[in-house]
Amino acid sequence: MSTTTVIAEQAGWRGILRLAFRNRSFVIGFVITAVIAAMALISFVWTPYDITNLVVADRMKGLSAAHPFGTDHFGRDILSMIMIGARNSIAVAVVAVALGIGIGVPLGCWAAARGGWVDEMLMRFNDVVFAFPALLSAVMITAIFGPAAINAIIAIGIFNIPVFARVARAGALSLWPREYILAARAAGKGKAQITIEHILPNIASILLVQGTIQFAIGILAEAGLSYLGLGAQPPMPSWGRMLFDAQTRMMVAPHLAIFPGLAIVVTVLGLNLLGDGLRDVLDPKLRRER
Repeated sequence: MSTTTVIAEQAGWRGILRLAFRNRSFVIGFVITAVIAAMALISFVWTPYDITNLVVADRMKGLSAAHPFGTDHFGRDILSMIMIGARNSIAVAVVAVALGIGIGVPLGCWAAARGGWVDEMLMRFNDVVFAFPALLSAVMITAIFGPAAINAIIAIGIFNIPVFARVARAGALSLWPREYILAARAAGKGKAQITIEHILPNIASILLVQGTIQFAIGILAEAGLSYLGLGAQPPMPSWGRMLFDAQTRMMVAPHLAIFPGLAIVVTVLGLNLLGDGLRDVLDPKLRRER
């Protein structure tokens, strides 16, 4: 039986949650991720200042009660920009990860179920896609369609497809020889039905952990693409774009780069800790070692 099934039978899903919130990495990662997500959601209805209003008299002001993170070279409130930038970064990462899961997982499961030349063909296709990192893919897409956030989503999503395909294939291959899968085949169930009813539920845990990792990578990739001008375009704020705008003003106003940089670091750290915590909770071997 799979890791998820064993734990679920022993403790139930409520027990899994209790174990998760006893894990220090999970708790820290969960709190950080929840704060960033809450900040992004709040930005839909409220920010301290309207970032479309340019107040030249307030340009590059330092930290104050009115502007806790200071202002940028256009007089915009940096805290408000970071809140909206969180919304954009999360949206890009979520859609890109969903694209990778929606295409990569079915391909990986199909390769594991069919085997033979189908498996070999799909894995070689994955190798070809891996040869084009998200940044290079974004450059090619931008050269054709122009810079935009949707192109960053497509580029990061394409990079995620082979990642989830490999993870799903490895997990599925480990399950096909199991007794309950053989029993299902003896009962007359087809490979597609077995995949949906038995394989996918039992590899959900590894896909969940991989999803948190790819989400963090997506945040970093989006920031990198925006820094190069290939992601979200002005006047829409982006953490990467804020770093680009700050690079020539570091000596005069270092807070322009410090706070968006910290936002990226803290978000990626929180997601990685969340993923590590989930892995520790869902893997009984790691739990026993601890």
